[in-house]
Amino acid sequence: METFTLTRKEMAIILLSLNGTGSVTPLHVLQEAWKKNHLADMMHGTSFTAFLSTQLTPVLEKMIKNDRVEGFSLQDIVSLGNQIEYTNMSLTSMQNWVKRDLKDFLGSPKCGKKYSIDQVAMLFIIDDLKNCLDFESIRRLFEIIFRQPDDDRDDLMNPVDLYAAYSRQFEELDVNNDQLLDVQGHSAGKRNHDSLTELTIRQKAEQFVSGMDHLNPQQKESVRNMLFISMVSVQTAYFHSIARRYLNATLFLHSLN
Repeated sequence: METFTLTRKEMAIILLSLNGTGSVTPLHVLQEAWKKNHLADMMHGTSFTAFLSTQLTPVLEKMIKNDRVEGFSLQDIVSLGNQIEYTNMSLTSMQNWVKRDLKDFLGSPKCGKKYSIDQVAMLFIIDDLKNCLDFESIRRLFEIIFRQPDDDRDDLMNPVDLYAAYSRQFEELDVNNDQLLDVQGHSAGKRNHDSLTELTIRQKAEQFVSGMDHLNPQQKESVRNMLFISMVSVQTAYFHSIARRYLNATLFLHSLN
């Protein structure tokens, strides 16, 4: 069975749709994501057979049937998160984040016994940031961006919009979709280009925050840095995924007769 995979940008569009600020339905996003990987099947009239070979998790089935999903269990969130490319989420980890590591910011379920769209986005953000940061560092960043945990109105940026922003910016910097940020201006014979990479990501983040007129200069700088760190974390997730694949292959095949 083929696994249904989404980019972070596609997942962000789904979350925006579910919280009422998106312009397309979750079903439309899922259809477009599936179609781009099955153009040959669409051309040859074999899309029905191809889709039958696609594995759908219960949470995706729910989105196909309904435009609105009021809340998600942690199991739903893990299942949905693992549809995102180069992620490796576990229920145990998320339980720890909710109950211990980042309890103040995640809080208890806000939709009855289920978690809200903003809480889902925050969990996805944490999963990205942990590729580069420890939990104390993530907490300090959240204190700056989300401020008082029990008051969403004072956020410099709400979680869904933040997730959508850095996901979109990362894809805009990866035009050829090779999972590596595209950096222009390399010159032959010059050894180090780390400053150029940093400048490219920083300029992308600065371009976004320049339009956030409701924020003061210090707040804009904080959001810019959050976007910068998040994009670097997404890039790191790709390398972590490759490392896990090679590790698993090495351990599995070692001494195999």
